Amino acid sequence: MTVIKKGSLQSLNRPNIMTDTAKLLTSHGVRPSVQRLAVYQYLKDHPEHPTVDTLYLALSPSIPTLSKTTVYNTLKLLQEKCLVKSVAIENDELRYDAEISEHWHFKCTGCGKIYDVYSDEAARIRDVTVGSLPKNFKPQKTEMNIWGLCADCSAS
Repeated sequence: MTVIKKGSLQSLNRPNIMTDTAKLLTSHGVRPSVQRLAVYQYLKDHPEHPTVDTLYLALSPSIPTLSKTTVYNTLKLLQEKCLVKSVAIENDELRYDAEISEHWHFKCTGCGKIYDVYSDEAARIRDVTVGSLPKNFKPQKTEMNIWGLCADCSAS
């Protein structure tokens, strides 16, 4: 079964959600500063795979102490702690994803939106492909990206 999801916008002003986020970060060895909480929660609430610029522009009005360097450093730390993945679906910039379960990405070449694609076969396909690598090859990261037109763009 394949499921394609794109999230909706949600507010960061939810104390119970932010407390849960702080617990999650702490359990992964990340000190939950205001900036780290905001970056991680934004990624969870906005699964359209934002860029660093998108994150910074969205969060900086409510967090005056936030800098692009802080966003970059936070994303690097969250990646090291396996809370976030970078998505290289474009040539010129990375996007970020807080959905760390096994899934693929679909980028619409019409509107530019990126969708998560979930398939029961994703892990099996990854394992078969990795198993086909030559002897002594050690993959460090796998990604599956698909480009095409989304339902809205293909209908027009």
